[in-house]
Amino acid sequence: MRPPGGSRFWWFVLGLFALNFVLTLAFSQGTNRPTVPYTFFRAQVQANNVASVTSRGDQIQGEFRRAIVVPGHKAPTKNFKTVQPAFSQDNQLLQLLIKNNVVVNAHALDQGRSFLATLLIGFGPTLLLVGLFLLIARRAAGAAGGGLAGLGRSRAKRYEASEQRTTFDDVAGIDEAEEELVEIVDFLKQPEKYLKLGGVLPKGVLLSGPPGTRNTLLARAVAGEADVPFFSISASEFIEMVVGVGASRVRDLFDQAKKAAPAIIFIDELDAIGRQRGGGASLGGHDEREQTLNQILTEMDGFTGSEGVIVLAATNRPEILDPALLRPGRFDRRVTVNPPDAAGRRKILEVHTRGVPLANDVDLESISRTSAGMVGADLRNLVNEAALTAARRGHNRVHLADFTDALERIVLGAERRITLSAAERERTAYHESGHALLGMLEPGADPVRKISIVPRGRALGVTFQSPATDRYGYDAEYLKGRIVGALGGRASEEIVYGNVTTGAESDLEQVTAIARQMVGRWGMSDKIGLVSVLPGPGDDPLLFPGTGSGPSEETRQIVDAEVRRIVDECYSRAVRRLREHREQLEHLARALLEKETLDEREAYQTAGFPPPPKHDERAGRVDAPSADGAGVSVPAGRDADD
Repeated sequence: MRPPGGSRFWWFVLGLFALNFVLTLAFSQGTNRPTVPYTFFRAQVQANNVASVTSRGDQIQGEFRRAIVVPGHKAPTKNFKTVQPAFSQDNQLLQLLIKNNVVVNAHALDQGRSFLATLLIGFGPTLLLVGLFLLIARRAAGAAGGGLAGLGRSRAKRYEASEQRTTFDDVAGIDEAEEELVEIVDFLKQPEKYLKLGGVLPKGVLLSGPPGTRNTLLARAVAGEADVPFFSISASEFIEMVVGVGASRVRDLFDQAKKAAPAIIFIDELDAIGRQRGGGASLGGHDEREQTLNQILTEMDGFTGSEGVIVLAATNRPEILDPALLRPGRFDRRVTVNPPDAAGRRKILEVHTRGVPLANDVDLESISRTSAGMVGADLRNLVNEAALTAARRGHNRVHLADFTDALERIVLGAERRITLSAAERERTAYHESGHALLGMLEPGADPVRKISIVPRGRALGVTFQSPATDRYGYDAEYLKGRIVGALGGRASEEIVYGNVTTGAESDLEQVTAIARQMVGRWGMSDKIGLVSVLPGPGDDPLLFPGTGSGPSEETRQIVDAEVRRIVDECYSRAVRRLREHREQLEHLARALLEKETLDEREAYQTAGFPPPPKHDERAGRVDAPSADGAGVSVPAGRDADD
């Protein structure tokens, strides 16, 4: 059904009116009084079949006692009307009516429906139907931005500087990104300062970083600091089924921003429309996404630099964007929003705990050190989970235990209420003790923060390790130590029981991934050498950038052999180390069976080792950062059979 306004719509309405009127006439005939001959009327009176009559002048209306078929009609009826002939002086009619017990009424004659009533009955249903259709179409048009005319209107949300204002005080832990954007803010506040020197404002700023690094919040902070209107829209909102709508919305968005200049346009998830063009076939010769992208490029080319409009965009995948977007004159400046370090995480926690009453035992510095790898969204979720935990326990303030339990819930998973047999529980205790003991023994290993045999998620037990400080690069010895620690559970089961179970499934997946990247990506194998033969994150597994082809079959076999060699060597080392420290393994296992959970202090004390230092000097910054953070600690554990 088309929206109202076209000729077809009005022809449809006229057809409804005509059909309504015809049906009304057809179905309303049964309610009219049929006219009967006067002689037929007298015969029915004499047959005692007339119940009542009403008369005025020569007009007579009445009702039969039982429904009959009257002359000229097929359906039986009880109502009738007739006319007394003018030449008839039937003075005996009243006596005849009284004699046959006919009620003679003094009511007014039934004139039937009025013209207005007939009009309402004949056209009312159609009027209601058309009115309802117009109302629905109007509301739908309002929700979509004005019907067909509104399809091309931008759906961007406009935030005024005085409403929901966000500043750099609300954004913490990403100081480098803030410094990159200070110049943008200054230009929007004092454009003449730059224009008189011939400086031109960057047309676009691309914010890129892992999910959760608060790109949107940073963009709103720029608008809040500059005290200018902020137009926010997701790139996917440009696209519709109707071809050309996306480009029209882009034009409308930029027109609105220019009228409100100085202003900021923020496009979130730019990769939804900014992917490299020519990657696939178009439907019917038209590609709405490419048309929208072309329009964005055209609009940004139209900036002279004096309009006071800046385009900010955010993406988690800058490597797939079209090169035309990234050239100078479009997105002139690229800002990488990295995950925060320990100091940054503390600042973020301070921002998110402004309205949260904290107990005296809460140490945000300690929480920031144990939450390595978390970004702004993760830390906000951590504070919220801690507040919910405190409320669930009836606390007036959020305690450190609430933060600890919330962190465990996020990282390790929620506790599972299942009952393990004594044998299964003991095997899990030895499995987790093997992980923890090797984590304490291996040089440079991440400190053991907690050991538990309480089932969480898919794991029957967990050993949580996290670095004392952030790591930015990983040497071969550290990675091998990670593999040794991950294989500790399997080695412990073999030493104690002489056989193994399926509990090491996730451990084996983890060590295989680390070993393959050591060999195929990081050049840590003498046989493969300093070449990268495995794809990185987001790369096609068959094609590598710059090569045009994948590794040969022989190279793949060498990679597999080297991976097996590294894992076998690390497993032998794990078994040897656990045999040498069998006594500590037994102590840890017995303590776990007794308490179920050991924190950092209890774990090191039980094993007879000094606690790790608060700041690990060995985990300092390395010149060559890791490409994907493969060295970030993840909890080891014993998987459930399912």
